[in-house]
Amino acid sequence: MKTFDITRTQYKVSDFLSWQKAGTLTLSPSFQRRSVWKKGAKSYLVDTVVRGLPIPIIFLRERRTDLKTFEPMREVVDGQQRIRTLISYISPNLLKDYNENRDLFTILSSHNKELAGLTFEKLSEDLKSRILDYKFSVHVLPPDVDDQEVLQIFSRINSTGTKLNYQELRNAEYFGEFKTLMYNLALKNLNRWREWKIFTEDNISRMLEVELASELLIFMLKGLLAKKQKFINQTYKKYDETFQEKNELEKRFDIVMEVIDENLGNNLQFSAYKNKTLFFGLFGIVYEMLYGKKTILEKKQPQKIPNDKWTILMAESDKFDKKKVPRNVVEAITRRTTDLSSRKILLEHLRKIING
Repeated sequence: MKTFDITRTQYKVSDFLSWQKAGTLTLSPSFQRRSVWKKGAKSYLVDTVVRGLPIPIIFLRERRTDLKTFEPMREVVDGQQRIRTLISYISPNLLKDYNENRDLFTILSSHNKELAGLTFEKLSEDLKSRILDYKFSVHVLPPDVDDQEVLQIFSRINSTGTKLNYQELRNAEYFGEFKTLMYNLALKNLNRWREWKIFTEDNISRMLEVELASELLIFMLKGLLAKKQKFINQTYKKYDETFQEKNELEKRFDIVMEVIDENLGNNLQFSAYKNKTLFFGLFGIVYEMLYGKKTILEKKQPQKIPNDKWTILMAESDKFDKKKVPRNVVEAITRRTTDLSSRKILLEHLRKIING
């Protein structure tokens, strides 16, 4: 049985730049896939480095020392896009195959408004040093590990994980305006998701609160109720680069959540509305009472919701718990019906009781 002597260490970004400049680093070994990151993913990485947040481990493999230069050789076996992104941002002339259309990028405003559009040369000395001194966690494989064994190592790493759900896949694919807003909204309301018992810690770790925030925003934007993963994906894609309605929608989302918190607060965790389907209905009816049913997003002040409307909603919560609502409503929230039909039935029911 062969064992592997893997060195666990740290290297600075400046180390990789020095190796690339000296010609002692191989970014793309023959066995590694050559996927190209989108500009959003590159921007997200640089912003992560600027903020000093951790990124996944880089894997290197030692190679034989160059007999002409006497320099130790290394190759990147996992992390080529991370390293290439930073090199192309800091010193693109070090990439022999640099292509401006493919490799040129700056940080997006959705990731960091202060640094948006700035090249590395235009950053302050402090920020430049912060990027260059950022330390990667690195695992170094010895030179006697061959290509087949490298692939076996990564096969083991990937086989021990849980299959990604739809939202986790979106998280890995999109890095632009819509995705950033969804994660910001979900994060701002993290304590509420927990206190209201809408999501468990496991749900939150799997990003299900981000998915619900996405569905709620799509309802606000388009008036659509369906939870179709294909449509959610299309929305992330459509608004990845530009999202003009972002500020107004964020403002409205914040207000709806604040109004719910102010009027139901801790009572929500003991109500039927902690059920995700019912919470969608609650959010939807509160949004309509504040802003109306139209999806036109002109700036407007929210309407004040009379106290008796909250009394009606809480009384209906008891009816939901005791199943004293119409049969089709009970079926909509308990049976495995489509999300479109269940949400439509629920929202129509809430509209009816609110409007008398």
